[in-house]
Amino acid sequence: MTAPKLFVNNSSGKIGLVGYWDVVAFDEFAGRQKRVDKALVDIMKNYMANKSFSRGVEALGAEASMVFVGNTKHTVPYMLKHSDLFDELPEKYYDSAFIDRLHSYVPGWEIDVIRGEMFATGYGFVVDYLAEILRHMRNDDYSNRYRDLFSLSPDISTRDRDGVNKTFSGMMKLLFPADDASDAEVEEILHLAMEGRKRVKDQLLRIDSTYPETDFSFTACDGRRVSVTTLEETEYPDHYHKRAPGHEEPTASEGGAPPLPRQRPRPRRSRLAARLSPQPRARDTGCSTRTKRG
Repeated sequence: MTAPKLFVNNSSGKIGLVGYWDVVAFDEFAGRQKRVDKALVDIMKNYMANKSFSRGVEALGAEASMVFVGNTKHTVPYMLKHSDLFDELPEKYYDSAFIDRLHSYVPGWEIDVIRGEMFATGYGFVVDYLAEILRHMRNDDYSNRYRDLFSLSPDISTRDRDGVNKTFSGMMKLLFPADDASDAEVEEILHLAMEGRKRVKDQLLRIDSTYPETDFSFTACDGRRVSVTTLEETEYPDHYHKRAPGHEEPTASEGGAPPLPRQRPRPRRSRLAARLSPQPRARDTGCSTRTKRG
């Protein structure tokens, strides 16, 4: 992929892929030794933060999202023990500023392999028709659907909050396009959205010592506090909390809050796997005053 093809060709003035598509997906993105143009990475970092880009002529804007798909060479416990979950990124992309612009990390190891019995046997939408529905819904914003029920930790930064909100909005539109999710289902989707962003931030703590610890939690309207953990944090607690060299926990004497004691998380089933399995509709929490939006 080149800057002219992705963004704009300075010679012809022709806009690149980000100007024509809603999503640009990079398949087989992994590969430590892949040759990458550093200038392309710099343009992408600005675009992913501000939805604008420039190749030295004029600043332009676009709305395309970006998805990066790739495989890892090692198992999850090996990566947690010896490196991090971004270890297979091309060298030029293995940059904390680039990684911090990723809204969510979807772990492929949590998603079941597609099998024949997973396909529906009844009627369904033609793919082109479904794609057009999703394209139309792209203009809808569901990111505020949890705010009457839950509030995010004040420790969460603006960039973290944006990532959580965009992931939450997208999952709500995919799973509940009619906006009819129960309070418990809204909570589950919010938990998944926060988990995806937390996975990114926890790996940044391993890569760059300047990133602070973040409290990924939310509070329900009844006062109940929910602390978010990732599945690999639950399964491999002895390896998960590795930090970059030079990282120091703030102490009360330095003006920061003392670090919270590590608690061994309770084992839990993959929330992605659970969402894909048939289950009874969850009940509401009983403290909601939100109204459905049309």
